[in-house]
Amino acid sequence: MLDEIAGLDATAQADLIKRGEIAPVELVESAIARIERLNPAINAVITPLFEQGRAQASSPDLSAGPFRGVPLLLKDFVCQVADTPYYEGMRFLRDLGWRSKADTYLAAKFRAAGFVFLGKTNLPELAGSAITDSMAFGAAHNPFDPMRTSGGSSGGSAAAVASGMVAVAHGNDGTGSIRIPASCCGLVGLKPSRGRISLGPARSGGLLGNVSEFVLTRSVRDAANVLDSVAGPMPGDVFVAPPPRRPYHEELGRDPGKLRVGLLRHDAALAGLKAVQPDLPDVHPECIAAVKETGRLLESLGHNVEESYPEMLEGPTGLGPALGMISASAVAATLDEWSARTSRTIGPDDVEPSTWARAEKGRKYTAVQIHAAYQRLVAGVCRVPEWWAQGFDLLVTPTMAQVPPSINAIKQSPTHNLIGIFGLFTMPYNFTGQPAMSLPLYWISEGLPIGVQLVADYGREDLLFQLAAQLEVARPWVDRYPLL
Repeated sequence: MLDEIAGLDATAQADLIKRGEIAPVELVESAIARIERLNPAINAVITPLFEQGRAQASSPDLSAGPFRGVPLLLKDFVCQVADTPYYEGMRFLRDLGWRSKADTYLAAKFRAAGFVFLGKTNLPELAGSAITDSMAFGAAHNPFDPMRTSGGSSGGSAAAVASGMVAVAHGNDGTGSIRIPASCCGLVGLKPSRGRISLGPARSGGLLGNVSEFVLTRSVRDAANVLDSVAGPMPGDVFVAPPPRRPYHEELGRDPGKLRVGLLRHDAALAGLKAVQPDLPDVHPECIAAVKETGRLLESLGHNVEESYPEMLEGPTGLGPALGMISASAVAATLDEWSARTSRTIGPDDVEPSTWARAEKGRKYTAVQIHAAYQRLVAGVCRVPEWWAQGFDLLVTPTMAQVPPSINAIKQSPTHNLIGIFGLFTMPYNFTGQPAMSLPLYWISEGLPIGVQLVADYGREDLLFQLAAQLEVARPWVDRYPLL
C-alpha cells in the first residue's frame, strides 16, 4: 500500500488517515523513504527534518485538522518554523547554522491544519532568481528531465511534488516564483490575491504587497482545501484581501457560467523590454501554442474567448527598469539586516557575486530615485485591472515565455538571457495583487509540461477554482508522473 501513496494527492492521503487505513507515522515514513531515494538525483530537499517529523507525527498533540498526518515540505524562505535551520539559500546563514526562533503565522496555520514538516526545500540565494541554483546548495533538477531547471525561486518545492516525494509543498511568489516552477514541473501553482495569506508577524509582503505565500500541488482540490486552511488575516497585516464568498472547496464543480475570456498569446511588453535588452529571445512557439489550445478548449466548454488583453501591458510600462532599481536596493537592505541580526558584517565573500553586485548597485540609488521608480512602476502596472472592469472575467496567458532550459545552458549564458523573460507574464499580477494560477494544460513532444496562466480580478480566487476544476476534468494531468 505504501508504494501507492506517491500517486495520491494530499486530500486523498488525509482521507486514508481519517478512515484509519494508515497511521500518520506510516504516511511520514513512506514520504521519508521517497525523499531518501529520489533526492540525490533531484536535489529538492536541502534540510531534512525527518526526526522532528517522526516526533510530530507520533505526538498525541498532532492536530486533528483537515490534513492531519500529511507530510509537507517548506521552502526555506519567509515561512519559518521554530528551532529549525533557516538559510534563505545563503552560504552565510548556512555556515552560521542559523535557526528560526518562532513559527511565522503561516507555519502555525500549517501545523494547526495537521501537516507534518519533513524538511526545507532548495531555492536560489535570497529567492532572487527564476531558476533554482545556488553556491550553497547547487541546482534543483526538473523531474521530467533532470538536465533541465525546475524553475524558481520555489524550484525545490516544485521538484519535490512533481517527483512524488510529497503531495504538497510550500512556496512563495514575488514575481512568479510559484507559477514559474509549477509550469516547469507540471503542477498547479496559485498565487493568491494580495493579503489573502498572512506573511506576518511584522512582515509587509514587499513592494505593493507583491509577495504571496502558498503551496504547489498536483490537484486543484488540494489547492482549494489548503487555501481554506491557511487563508485569513492576522494581527498587524498591512494588506487584507476581501473574504471569500464561501469555502474554496465548495467552488469545485460549481458552474462558473459563460465566461468572457481574453487571450494574450504573445508578450505585449516584449517590444519595450527589447529596447533595453535587444538580445532577449522571442516567446517560444510552444508557449504560444499552449494558449491557443487552451482557448479552443475553453470555447468547447462554452466560454466566450477573444484575443484581448490589458492595453497597459503594451510597450515600456516601466516595470522592468523600475523593479530592477527597487529590487537592487532591497537586496542591499536585506544584507544589512542580516548583518545586524547576526552581528557579523556581510562582505563580498559571504554571498554570491551576482547578489553582491546587485546590492552594490542598489546602494548607489538615492531615495529620490527609488521613489521615482516606485511612481513609474505604479503608473505602468496599476491600471492593468481596468481591463477586467470592461466586462472580462479572466485573462489567459502563457505562464512562461520559454520552455524550461537546460541547467548547463543557463550557466553558460553570461547575461542569463535564457531567464530574462521567465517572469514576463507573471510579474504584473504580483503588483496589481490579482490572483493568478498556472495549470499544466499543454505538453510538448519531449514530455515536458507547459503551464498556462489564468488571471482573475482581485479577490476572485473562487472563479479561478471553478474554471480550473472544469479544465482539470476536461484535460486531466494528475496521472502524468516523471519516470524516475
